[in-house]
Amino acid sequence: MVATVAACTATAAPQKALVTFQTLPRCTFVSPVNLSFSGGLRLPKLTTKITNKCRRGGGYSGVKMADSAAGSYASALAEAASSNGTLEATAADVEKVDKLFSDRSVFNFFVSPIVSLEQKRELIDDITSSGSLQPYVCNFLNILIERKRIDLIKDIVKEFEIVYNKLTETEMAIVTSVVQLEKQHLAQIAKQVQKLTRARNVRIKTAIDESLVAGFTIRYGNAQSKLIDMSVKKQLEEIAAQLEIGDIPIPV
Repeated sequence: MVATVAACTATAAPQKALVTFQTLPRCTFVSPVNLSFSGGLRLPKLTTKITNKCRRGGGYSGVKMADSAAGSYASALAEAASSNGTLEATAADVEKVDKLFSDRSVFNFFVSPIVSLEQKRELIDDITSSGSLQPYVCNFLNILIERKRIDLIKDIVKEFEIVYNKLTETEMAIVTSVVQLEKQHLAQIAKQVQKLTRARNVRIKTAIDESLVAGFTIRYGNAQSKLIDMSVKKQLEEIAAQLEIGDIPIPV
């Protein structure tokens, strides 16, 4: 896949710190859908370092890194995945991590100052031993735990998605409906979004909103700023607006 090239030029302004890390050798495995917690495999720690230098001629895999700390970590993870040919698998793992940390009890466990570092590592090891995530993704989580930056995980997920989309020339579309749409319908929506945006790829995320009554909405573009509203709710609102105008007395 062709990545968007963004040059990294040196300026007089202070540079943001970049996060880099060395990855484990590439391994092949099948990831199960469900996350399970059993066993206690101890993985070797990932070597990490912080550098303030901006390399001339390019950023991470041709994508300019975000200025935020979350963006730095996300770019480092994307670089590692791109370099060892596991970008797609890592994107799937990041979605699993997002789902895992959406559980408030899990999030609170990892950010709690009362829970020891060793206990947090043990839980990550349980996830690793289950085969649910790639080993270097689990090591990446260990880095965040050791640096006490695991609280950034939700922001890192968002930033990784942005980097991934740039690397793969992908347009993200969020389809919201009353009930889960069939795969063929989602495929048709993806084709329409691709025509509108001329993106090389389109990824669809789904959400449920019963207030729409029926139909669906599609959000896409930068920060999902563009909206296509095909819901019955919108039609009812338009009818209600027309009726309101019709109630205005007409002078004779």
